[in-house]
Amino acid sequence: MTGPAFLKTPSRIHEAVPDARSIRCQPFVQVTGGEPWRMERLHDRNDDLLLWVTRGQGRIVINGVRRGLGTNNAVFLPAGTLMSVELGSQGFAQVIQAPKGLTDRLPSEPLHLRPRDAMAQAELTAEIEAMQREIRGGRAFVQDALAAHLTLVAVWLERQKTDGIVDAPRETEAERLVRRYSRLLVEHFRSNLMLADYAQMLDVTPTHLTRTAKAACGLTASEMLMDRVIHEARSRLTDPEPPIGEVAEALGFNSAAYFSRFIEAHTGAAPSALRARATGRAPQTSAVAGRRA
Repeated sequence: MTGPAFLKTPSRIHEAVPDARSIRCQPFVQVTGGEPWRMERLHDRNDDLLLWVTRGQGRIVINGVRRGLGTNNAVFLPAGTLMSVELGSQGFAQVIQAPKGLTDRLPSEPLHLRPRDAMAQAELTAEIEAMQREIRGGRAFVQDALAAHLTLVAVWLERQKTDGIVDAPRETEAERLVRRYSRLLVEHFRSNLMLADYAQMLDVTPTHLTRTAKAACGLTASEMLMDRVIHEARSRLTDPEPPIGEVAEALGFNSAAYFSRFIEAHTGAAPSALRARATGRAPQTSAVAGRRA
């Protein structure tokens, strides 16, 4: 199976994480900035993330395995986890983001909790509210205070895990395969590896990998790879620089025009329009037209 042109050249990808040294605590909608793709498309992050759903339902993909989300679900996702989150229109969640490895009390693997005890639910909500008060107050040593609260959140996670609140059904062989593929995808999606290469590394056929991924994730193996690259492209296009032609080149596209067609086909808008929407600048089509054919 041949892959798209943008996978034929290894590339360096810019990871846009605002102030990676700071701890943030905010509603889910502020994390997305009103742009659902930021969380709904598959991606991995440089920061540790805790999601606390307090209303509504949704879906989450954790290392290639799709699960349901509901009220009073807590999900911890360490940096490097391939993930996506979809919340329904009535859903509401809080998100804690922390620099990777800030405290060794946080789990090293993803954790999905469904605490039913009202006291446990109130404890986590109280920590999140205290963190948000610190952020709003803007007092001295705010990051130190947030780090202290983060440690308490880590203790809360440990206690819930000890109490057996973890939602971890028996993992199937198919799910193990997709998780292994997800880890490879995080490591190699920037390279020139094709689906057949991933399948060979996993000692399965491309057809089996495709079918297994579709069943576990709702996306085929190729679609998972495409989703990760599209997220990266859109992330780069939220910045006014570099020129779109250089973005295309950095992502391994052998033609800026192909990059434009690819992005428009998957998002409904040309790269110049996406950048203009994100930065408030007028679209500049010449940046694409002037690059390599």
